[in-house]
Amino acid sequence: MSAGSILVPAESLREQVERMIAARIVSGETPPGAVLTVPTLAGDFGVSATPVREAMLNLARRGFLRPIRNRGFEVTEVSPEELNQLTDVRLLLEAPPMRRIAGAIDAALEKELRVLADRIVAAGQERQFEEYLEADTAFHLRILAVTGNQKLVETVRELRQQTRLVGLVRLADSDTLMPTAREHAELVDLLVAGDGAGAEALMRRHIGHVGGVWSGRAED
Repeated sequence: MSAGSILVPAESLREQVERMIAARIVSGETPPGAVLTVPTLAGDFGVSATPVREAMLNLARRGFLRPIRNRGFEVTEVSPEELNQLTDVRLLLEAPPMRRIAGAIDAALEKELRVLADRIVAAGQERQFEEYLEADTAFHLRILAVTGNQKLVETVRELRQQTRLVGLVRLADSDTLMPTAREHAELVDLLVAGDGAGAEALMRRHIGHVGGVWSGRAED
């Protein structure tokens, strides 16, 4: 992986490295129990050890990593119970607002959301998990921003940062990821059409994947 093709100049090196490591962990590309070292990742990303060490310490504070004396950092595991709790909170926060914003999507926002929906599908097809997660987060937060409730947006952003989708890599090897990726475009269709009930139902099903196929578990 070429660092020059990934790193974004507007971000600090520490932020860029942290974002990339987090994406690998969230997607399951780097699974729970894996041990990461500063020298290895510094060489992988083509940067010095300092931003990598700072990024890993911050990820440890966020609960993604656990320091191991003289070895590096171990990727932590989120229990099914914790994942279910995160999913329940997201359902409470993200699904009901769909009724409120249905019909409030103007042409400019519709275009923006459809571009993001296309990015999500393309990233899934190309197994670009960092791009998939980045576009997915941008899509959901942009929709919630229509409510005008910045606290809601910030809270959901934090919840998404804590959510692991360890089955994402496995899904990319099957035909399961694309139907869930295409749900973003379906949601835009429903919101534009003013179908609040349909949009809420789709959002509930979509978030439900977090505790199901995206977590590596079968859905009912």
